[in-house]
Amino acid sequence: MAFTAVLFGLVSAVTWGAGDFSGGMAVKRTNPYGVVISAHVMSLVLMAALALVFGEQIPPFSDWLWGGAAGLCGGIGLALLYRALATRQMSVAAPVSALVAASLPVFVSAVSDGLPRLVTLAGFGLALTAVWLISGGIGIELKVSHLYLPVIAGLTFGAFFIFLHYGSSTSIFWTLAATRITSISGLLVYCLITGEDWIPTRDSWGWIALSSVLDAAGNTFYALSARMGRMDVAAVLGSLYPGSTVLLAWFILKERISRVQTAGILIALAAIVLITL
Repeated sequence: MAFTAVLFGLVSAVTWGAGDFSGGMAVKRTNPYGVVISAHVMSLVLMAALALVFGEQIPPFSDWLWGGAAGLCGGIGLALLYRALATRQMSVAAPVSALVAASLPVFVSAVSDGLPRLVTLAGFGLALTAVWLISGGIGIELKVSHLYLPVIAGLTFGAFFIFLHYGSSTSIFWTLAATRITSISGLLVYCLITGEDWIPTRDSWGWIALSSVLDAAGNTFYALSARMGRMDVAAVLGSLYPGSTVLLAWFILKERISRVQTAGILIALAAIVLITL
């Protein structure tokens, strides 16, 4: 396994998790849709600027479509996840959506690229277990009526992983810009139709800007990891992002880490070792 690809996958998990923490801090001050839309507008400008600075060539139209599809799936996934969280399905939504999102690229990669080595598969199994434990999935009561929103959200997040991988073969920053164009448009239309508030408050802009930069970094490192190695490895490693969020909440907010979450973090470390071998 290419060490650089694994390293970039881990960096994507760290930055995604930190971005979620920053976004969560922003949501405490304002509405969630305003946080996402504003952060995506900022990252759209950032991605376009980086594409120009690094002289990336304009990708073919097919890559724009892949990127647009990724952004649309990501926006739909966020809307569904927020709806699940708002309907008191938080304990189900977080672990189920994360698990499905990580599993879908593994299945697609197995079909397109063949199965990875047994030791890597074992690492996948441990990583998915770690995601479940860190997200608080142990001991929850699974009801069919509570599953459909988290499962669909997980499928759309998994599709985001897949589409972003296929759309970043020529360029990365332009493709990420395409994801932002469709996610912004989709979420704005959703808010206008449903009447959801999407204007952030003034005191949330600092956290929104930080979450924007971190989320953009996570997307970039995931795309690099998937390009340099296997998509399933990049997706599974990236799906460990809840560990970063939990650790930041512990370090900054002094939130208690449960024994289950601690076990999940330790299992995640073991999974990283196996995937790297």
